[in-house]
Amino acid sequence: MNATAKTFLVIAAFLALSSIILGTIAAHAPSEQLIAAKQWFDTAMQYHQFHALALLAIGLIAAHWPSRWFALAGTLLIVATVLFSGTLYLRSMAGIQAVHWLTPYGGWCYLAGWIALIIGIVTSSRRA
Repeated sequence: MNATAKTFLVIAAFLALSSIILGTIAAHAPSEQLIAAKQWFDTAMQYHQFHALALLAIGLIAAHWPSRWFALAGTLLIVATVLFSGTLYLRSMAGIQAVHWLTPYGGWCYLAGWIALIIGIVTSSRRA
């Protein structure tokens, strides 16, 4: 297995694990801050979990069809999860809003990651 695929698979597993840990903390130790910002937390969790699975798929794809596009797609989804979900977690769990301006950049990284994945799939099929 190539290094890119292995890295994405490990990070995907870590992202999935971290989503379970954060969800457990939120469920068993809710604070007034979290209760008031539940929508922010739920959105962060949804994107976090969904994109952990997407990164897992990209890692598996990259293991069989190495491509710079798949490497870019995976990298963008990692950055997006940190920027998008991370800032929403900070806002909902800790009340930290100073970095909330980064959230839209995470959204743009999600979009760019999916576009890179599409390009990788289309260009890989041409080579096959």
